[in-house]
Amino acid sequence: MARNRGDGLLARVDFPLYTLQTLTNRHVLVAGGGGASNTGVANGFEIFELSHNGERFVAEEVMRHETGPNVVMTCSVRTADNRTYLTAGQESHCQLYRVNIRMVDAAEMRRGSFRAENGLIRKRRRTVSENENISKTDKNSNTMEKRMSFEIRPSDSVQTDFGPDALQRVVSISHSGKLAATGGVDCKVRVWAFPAMKLLFDGLARLWGTAARAPPRLTVACQPPNGTNYLFRRCRYLPQPPNGTNYLFRRCRFGPIEDKKGEYRMFTIANPLARSGKQTGLVQLWSPSDGALRRSVLVGESLSALAVRDDGRFVGVGTMFSGSVHVYVAFNLQRVLHVKRAHRMFVTGLAFLPVAGFGPPITSGAEAALLSISVDNCLRVHSLPYPGTMPAWVAILIIVFVLFCTFTLCSYLGI
Repeated sequence: MARNRGDGLLARVDFPLYTLQTLTNRHVLVAGGGGASNTGVANGFEIFELSHNGERFVAEEVMRHETGPNVVMTCSVRTADNRTYLTAGQESHCQLYRVNIRMVDAAEMRRGSFRAENGLIRKRRRTVSENENISKTDKNSNTMEKRMSFEIRPSDSVQTDFGPDALQRVVSISHSGKLAATGGVDCKVRVWAFPAMKLLFDGLARLWGTAARAPPRLTVACQPPNGTNYLFRRCRYLPQPPNGTNYLFRRCRFGPIEDKKGEYRMFTIANPLARSGKQTGLVQLWSPSDGALRRSVLVGESLSALAVRDDGRFVGVGTMFSGSVHVYVAFNLQRVLHVKRAHRMFVTGLAFLPVAGFGPPITSGAEAALLSISVDNCLRVHSLPYPGTMPAWVAILIIVFVLFCTFTLCSYLGI
């Protein structure tokens, strides 16, 4: 049975959010924007540091980088040759950024005396009480903890979509950090040497159809992150469900199998092509080796976002119309969390807090924590409690009831 739990709002920014990436176990990057129109809505990235105060997750803004008139629709982060790179889809181009990570004193960062060289950090607003506490902490502490700071520097930019209405829709970097793949509305998958961004294969796989019209079977060209230098090893046709409805595959993600080293599961979400009647999305589990469908579950509306935790235990799904969030157990697709109307509009991105990423993990009482973003400008977190736990108020009521019964019994017995 699904457990209902939604910790709620972490941060609200001043532009619509389209893509979400975790940089470390504690840092998350969100990006988006309002586009090139003169609406006054910014375009760019924001990085937040997450923590848990014992009761709930909280977020603090670390830095902001604006991208001028270019909205950021997709992005991917990878460390290669001891450098961290960020690739971002901006209209018809893929923009490469170098992410410099530095360790600075926490007091120095809080006072705002630290600045990245590009000068685009925006300080978080503090209350008077926070300033007083910071001043006291600085005076009473001789050694301050170190904090991560980030600097985003633009590098190369290459055109990755050459259609009449060019728009890069997806970018992905191979697990080895040697190759990158891009796809756009011209329906071609292109493979690039990374980070040099030199074109290796132009149209390695052809994706027939458009967002509005597609054939009964779509080509999925992808490879589990097994450490090889080849991003694509084979192209397979994924079969349609036997119910006679044609589905459009929206997202594809891989996750490792916990008890089998080096083996992966593949997950997809799909929506029906028909625009009339009730829209029922599919969450599907596949075997990458033979392309066989292992499990499939129906969701009562169209789906828009998909994420798999880095250890492969959980799958997160976001919906199109209600802005709801679901979490499933990976191996059997049993739903364990349902957050109704987590956002006011459709979910554009999901990411689990890593359990084996870079830096110390966040300590909390949750078995898993899923981050979600939307065009409603909000970053939210949804925590999955451990099975068998109960809310604090229920425990308090039980304790009060037991004490009352004990007192009544003692009074009856004259003790």
